[in-house]
Amino acid sequence: MSQEDRIIEGGCRCEQVRLKVKGRPVMTFACHCTGCQKMTASAFSLSSLYPEQSLEVFGLEPVIGGLHGELRHFCCPYCMSWIFTRFDGLGPFVNVRATMLGGSRDFRPFIETCTSEKLPWAQTPARHSYPHFPPMEAFPALMAEFAASDF
Repeated sequence: MSQEDRIIEGGCRCEQVRLKVKGRPVMTFACHCTGCQKMTASAFSLSSLYPEQSLEVFGLEPVIGGLHGELRHFCCPYCMSWIFTRFDGLGPFVNVRATMLGGSRDFRPFIETCTSEKLPWAQTPARHSYPHFPPMEAFPALMAEFAASDF
């Protein structure tokens, strides 16, 4: 099976919202912003960026939690697990919480963002670090590098 045909299933903590993603993510990352720290009750959030059409959600209908503006964080309406994020400024992509997917151990962060807000002891194996969110014009080169990598 090729990377493009691979299907990974996952779900929220209570399993009432289920999801499937098809193919390889276009990038993986860790976000150290204080918002992600608060939403995950951890040092950072882990994400896998997929084309919008690669994500299938079924079961309970996710609800918006966390931020309700340009960034929309979708959560299970029952257990309130943060499952994915949509951000209009990023184009036709969806940011899936890597820990919601089977095989999440394989989703090492390729980049880390908002390192200016990170907890001093938090470390990741990311190849690229940004004190804030990377500029949108940096994403095509980052995605191309990720696609050519073994991350």
